[in-house]
Amino acid sequence: MIVDCYTHFWDSPSQLGPASARGGRLFTGHRPDGGAAPLNNAGPDRHVQAGKPVDLTIVVGFVSAHLEAKIPNERVAEHVNRHSERLIGFAGVDPSRPQEALDELSRAQNDLGLAGIAVAPAAQNFHPSDSRAMRVYAKAVEFGMPVLFHPGIWVGPEVRLDYARPFLLDEVAREFPEMRMLLAHMGLPWMDETIFLLAKHEHVYAEISGLLRHPWQAYQSLLSAHEQGVMDKLLFGSGFPFSTASECIDTLFSINQLCQGTNLPMVPRDQLRAILHRDALAALRLRSPATVAGA
Repeated sequence: MIVDCYTHFWDSPSQLGPASARGGRLFTGHRPDGGAAPLNNAGPDRHVQAGKPVDLTIVVGFVSAHLEAKIPNERVAEHVNRHSERLIGFAGVDPSRPQEALDELSRAQNDLGLAGIAVAPAAQNFHPSDSRAMRVYAKAVEFGMPVLFHPGIWVGPEVRLDYARPFLLDEVAREFPEMRMLLAHMGLPWMDETIFLLAKHEHVYAEISGLLRHPWQAYQSLLSAHEQGVMDKLLFGSGFPFSTASECIDTLFSINQLCQGTNLPMVPRDQLRAILHRDALAALRLRSPATVAGA
């Protein structure tokens, strides 16, 4: 089974807040091939179409009081329920508004049927181990919900890069060793920090979307993950709408073309294949939609 562990959709770029108009290349998802940024082509129909090469897709909500951005969790749940055999939803919560975040987390599980939560410290203007956030993580652990951490750097110049560093999650992982944590984009651009975090903590994982839009960085990072023995902690993701699952699968299996005709080492192909077919549901302690439907 192939699980795409990181995608978004939105009905309008305006849901991403005023920063969407000022974010430049970082926000717009600049593509190495010069293709246009897909901010206006990220609707639910295209989201489903782009997910056809995989078996299951995680769709991630997003909310930020700091950026005045909100993709409503009700909308995420509606989209997931319409395609319940193929989609798993994560609610966007903003720990900078702790009571709202706790209420939303409870509603996500009890009313909306969403399976995890997503936070973006840099885009939500909070330190990852802020006491407000720690209360949110504790509730997620109580509910058995995995937490996805988004670096947040793609949402424009207003983000706080000092809150995006993966090493800041070490304290969180130490405080909540049982919590399933997923780092988006392998912590781009701090992939080395992510690799050592993966090696240190049993239940910390990373997905590779975003990274695959930068083949040379992807090659170096995957080779480092192989050399450090943490390839088993990497999960597949496409990062829709900035890439599609088909594009990312092609890039993943062509990574070693960069070193052909050189003395550079190759990333073992069987390990690349393992990323694509890894049991992400077991890693993140998620139930498959088919299991939930039959319950």
